[in-house]
Amino acid sequence: MTAPATPLRPAPTHPCARCGAPVALDVGLCERCNPLGLKDSASSQVHGTVFLAVGLAIAGLAVAAHLAVAGVGPFTARVTEVRAGALAGVVLATVEVRNEGEAIGSATCRLTDPADRAVLDSAVITSPRVAPGTTISFDQELDFGEPGRPLAISCSNP
Repeated sequence: MTAPATPLRPAPTHPCARCGAPVALDVGLCERCNPLGLKDSASSQVHGTVFLAVGLAIAGLAVAAHLAVAGVGPFTARVTEVRAGALAGVVLATVEVRNEGEAIGSATCRLTDPADRAVLDSAVITSPRVAPGTTISFDQELDFGEPGRPLAISCSNP
């Protein structure tokens, strides 16, 4: 008695890059799309092109980001008043920010309590947009500090 014949497994394929017809794994285009049998692009060529495109995109975004913030700041800031807030344990700090730059922008500021040597109590805030050469004043609620006691502030460009 002879053993039954093992069915042949079809060769693994993938779709043709142009039309989607099944082709062998080591071929990119089917005979209909590549009738002359021209050699496909090497994977290193394809990966190199993608790597170059990604690098150029990152460089372009970096230039765009630089142009978006050029001329903004530096900012000077001070806390002009610290008073009790509407809720218990909340203080209201009046912050004054000046844009010394040539373009409109917002400052990122860090408020701290100078009496807190471990700097456990601090807040990072973003000011409203400040026109070049102008000063704005705004109130900020904080969950640290005491009314009448000064707070330290330092600001930077975005």
